[in-house]
Amino acid sequence: MPWAALANAELALGNLAAGEAALDRQLQLFPRDVGALLAKGNLRQRAGDDRAAVSFYSTALAQAAVSGIPRGLEGVAAGAQNFIAEAQGAFQRHLDAVMDGGLTPAMEEALGLLRGTREIDLQRPSLFYYPGLPQQRFYDPAEFGWMQGVLDLLPEMQAELAAVTGREAHDTFAPYVTASQNRPAPNNPLLGDPAWGAFYFWKDGAPVAANAARCPATMAALAQAPMPKIPGRAPNALWSRLRPGTHIAPHSGMLNTRLICHVPIHTAPDCMLRVGSEIRRWEPGVPLIFDDSMEHEARNAGPETRTVLLFEIWRPEVPDEDRAAIARLLQGIAGYDGTAA
Repeated sequence: MPWAALANAELALGNLAAGEAALDRQLQLFPRDVGALLAKGNLRQRAGDDRAAVSFYSTALAQAAVSGIPRGLEGVAAGAQNFIAEAQGAFQRHLDAVMDGGLTPAMEEALGLLRGTREIDLQRPSLFYYPGLPQQRFYDPAEFGWMQGVLDLLPEMQAELAAVTGREAHDTFAPYVTASQNRPAPNNPLLGDPAWGAFYFWKDGAPVAANAARCPATMAALAQAPMPKIPGRAPNALWSRLRPGTHIAPHSGMLNTRLICHVPIHTAPDCMLRVGSEIRRWEPGVPLIFDDSMEHEARNAGPETRTVLLFEIWRPEVPDEDRAAIARLLQGIAGYDGTAA
């Protein structure tokens, strides 16, 4: 029995129930028949069953993206797309009325995921993934008791930055993105560009003595943080400078066992940091602590230079035993020269 032809005939005669029954038989035999799915969605729409209509329309459009829209049904497909958008808007308004505000940030995010206006942000480190850690973009600085001691030194650190940058004719900051002679150059538009500048206090696990000597308050602040100590790799701690008009493109860090801390030393307007789907801005006296294994980017769209004290700390969820094992592993990776043991 050519069920699709029968459905078309019944529908043309106005026999909606018989036509829908024939469509159901057609879809039992051919579940991804785009024309039948569109017709079924239209019947459900006419019956006021919006959720079923959206389901059939969505399936039809998903299949059409693979196999194409049957000739003559382009207008029907466009109408289905418009109906889906209208129905989703009505559904969101319904949810807003049901929940009626007063939600925690976690529930606001959960509703965003349900509506399709937010995405799930996941850790995607480029080198090492430690399982079981929360997928959390930003951490509350109040959760870290040592941070207040760092902030107590903020005026002195600001004075040190002013002294370093204000008394010398040459730029004391080096480009953050650099190339190594024995590695391919990174594909980064900021390669060798001091617009994203770095003034290191710790680099690859070793203190930078000359810079440390000039900035004792900054070194005292860093001494309070639980920075990983891995010879040849960590910690890294620096003033990170972002000049006006500079954009750090989206990227992910190498590890998910650390968090990155930004303590604002000199804030600037129209600057932003995006981690996953969340955007924050640097404010005076307010640290940002985030998981850099999630995709993140930064931009200075304003007229002034932004400078933060950037350093890494262990994620608090990683136990001491595993911290030691991770340090041993990463030190081994850094020290490997290609010769088997």
